[in-house]
Amino acid sequence: EVLTLLVLMSPLLWGLALQLHSASWAAQRDVPMAGGEHWAGTDSPPVSPRAIMDKKLAAYVNILPKSSALYFWKGELEESTEILLLVKTRTSKIGELSNYVRSIHPFEIPDIISLPIDQGNPLYLRWIGENVPRD
Repeated sequence: EVLTLLVLMSPLLWGLALQLHSASWAAQRDVPMAGGEHWAGTDSPPVSPRAIMDKKLAAYVNILPKSSALYFWKGELEESTEILLLVKTRTSKIGELSNYVRSIHPFEIPDIISLPIDQGNPLYLRWIGENVPRD
């Protein structure tokens, strides 16, 4: 009933979207985000992990910045730097979480992949279930 949702972000594209929202974004080093969370550095944040948590869509979000990616897009080989979110949640929340991410993601086709957790520390898996409300 719990799983990990993988979401890839392009810091460059996400940064452009955020610059439309906040003209001073690029000049800031320690940027306050919703709920008092801060994002340090020059890269733009991914879909806000704080917003995912505030919406009770996950029990835990890992943020793995600066992974390199090669992929085909519209017949061309592309190369980019992306940010990976590992989102631990209930299976029943995947639809709502995916819809939320797609609604704010700058990519036409965001990379959202769910992987079921078939084994793991029972206490940790129970903790995930306890921290993400059932529908």
